[in-house]
Order: sequence, then C-alpha cells, then structure tokens
Amino acid sequence: MSLKTITARLAATAAALIVSTAVWAADETVGFVTHSQGDPFIQQIIDGAQAAAKDLGVTLTVAQQAGGAPEGQLKLVQNFANAGAKGVATSVPGESMAGALNELIGSGVPIVQYNLLSQGVKAPYVGEKSVESGRILGKMIVDKLGGASAKGTVIIGNCFPGFPVLENRAKGVQESLKAASGLNVLGPFDVKVSAVDNYNRWEQLYAANPDAVALIGLCAPDVTSLGKLNAANGDKFVAGGYDLTELNLKAIKEGHAYVTIGQSAFVQGYLPIALLVNSIRNGVALQPGFYNSGSQIVTSEGVDMANGLPKITFEEAEKLAADPAATATYYAPWTKSLTAELLGAAPQPIAAESE
Repeated sequence: MSLKTITARLAATAAALIVSTAVWAADETVGFVTHSQGDPFIQQIIDGAQAAAKDLGVTLTVAQQAGGAPEGQLKLVQNFANAGAKGVATSVPGESMAGALNELIGSGVPIVQYNLLSQGVKAPYVGEKSVESGRILGKMIVDKLGGASAKGTVIIGNCFPGFPVLENRAKGVQESLKAASGLNVLGPFDVKVSAVDNYNRWEQLYAANPDAVALIGLCAPDVTSLGKLNAANGDKFVAGGYDLTELNLKAIKEGHAYVTIGQSAFVQGYLPIALLVNSIRNGVALQPGFYNSGSQIVTSEGVDMANGLPKITFEEAEKLAADPAATATYYAPWTKSLTAELLGAAPQPIAAESE
C-alpha cells in the first residue's frame, strides 16, 4: 500500500481522534525538555509531542539545551514546575538528576522520561529496548560483511559515553559482532554529538584505521557523518547507525551508508504526553517502568516501522522524515490505540529496557 493511500485512508481517523478530545479542557500546560538542541532526531521527537498536544487539546511548551549537561536539563524541568506546568516530560542525561526529579514527583508534579533515562527516577520511561536494538544493528553489519566468515577491523563510536542507553546499544552491537571471530572490534570511541565534531572524530578514527571494513555509530549524527566520510574515500567500508533523519536517509539512498536503526522518534514524543495527560485528567498515578517505543530497520530495500504499522518503501520513509503532518497521519492507527485503559495499565519492569 502506498504512503499516499495510507495518508488518505487515515486522515478521517486522525480528524475523528482530534474531535473526540476537543471536549477536554484546553488550559492545561505541560512541559517538554530536550537535550541536543537543533539535532534533527530530537526535532522529530518534539514533532511527536506537538502532535499529541494537538490531538489531546493541551498546551505544550518546549525547552531545549545544547549538549546534555544534567544540571542544565534539571533546571529547565524545575522552571516548568515552578511556573505551574501540570506535568513535564524530559530526557534524563545524568543520574544526578534523579533526586531532584523524585522530589518534584513527590510534590505532585507528574514526570515521564524519554530517550535517555535514569533508573533512579520514580517515573515511567519511553524508549527503545537498547541492547536489543544494538543486537539488530550488529547483526545487520555482520551479515553485510559476509556473516560468520567476515574479517577485518570494525570501529564503534559513541557520542555520549557513559549514558546507559548508548552503553547498552554498544553491548548489543558487540554481542552480535562476536558471531564473526575474524572481526577485530575497536571502541567504542567518543565521537561527540555536534555535527562538525562528530564528522571530525570519525575522520580521525578512519585515518588511523584506513583498512577498517565497517564503522558503526550509536547516535543520530553518525550515519550522516559516516556517509560523507565513505563518499570521500571511495565507499570502502560498511556504515551503520541510528535514526531516521533526512540526512541519514540521504546517506543510505546515495549508497554511502548501509543501515540505520530507528527508535520511533514520534512515539518517544507522543507517548510521554499521552501518559501525562491521562494522569492529569484521570488522576492516574504514573508508575515507574518501561514503555517500548520500538526499533525500526531501514535499508535502501525497505523499512520496517515497528509498532504494528504497515511496512513502507524507502522513498516513503524519506517523505515522512520531511513531513511531520504526514508522519502524524501515518501513526494514527497507533495513536488511536492509546486508550485510557491502556495508558493506565502497568508498564513493563524497567529492567526490560536493557534485556
């Protein structure tokens, strides 16, 4: 089924969902706090949160910081709470945030974590199964290199060393790479998160290991950087990484990168807002635990979008990456499934995130 057909069939569903929630109060404000301001993947998460706010009739206010300093992130959350926000969704880039976030929760401010978590925070978390997503990526690379008989050097890069989700991805990648005993795995190395620094770090690593057969990134900027690097060096290595940004998809389309694993950015933005709104309006206490946003698998041959959604072509994925409204319409069957009963049910244990 084409994206155009899907969009046409689901437009009415999305409209009905908006109408059904329009009777709810429209004066509730919820805060949304992000790290890595300006990153295209983070913007896709914000797009999902804004879609939820529109569907559910709440006011969404977004606050962002460059990089991922925990103290800066916490300050933004506290600012929302002090200003009277009914709830806050935030990524949690450091365990040092846990105590203060738990104090806010204890004071009656509902909190939902997404994308980056602290297991010390007494709040639900929305994100991928991080180790499993790494296993998927690692297996895709091994298979592309020839399976168990693959040989050569593989370099792994991590833009935020120490962050549990990214460390878990690395574990999963390394686990899958062990299927080929002839692979020599280096890293993970710190490749930084800003686009310029990220490319420079990868360039330095490849210059030091020019015979590397594969370079694998664990963060959103990596596929774009690796695609440029591969193009500049005659496409001699297999490149893989994470997230469905326009530039990442462009690198795959042009043949400079092989695979990117999505973590359902729309879900990571939408579901935290839905959980907060259900808690605020229905008096449902948010329980600590894990909500799996799903892992998407993207190659030039096709796209598995996870979450029970129809598979799409690579070209359709490109269109969605560039169009938040079309993305929201595509996800309408999933958003419609988020009933109050489902949102109020107990999540999986937080340990399931890293299984």
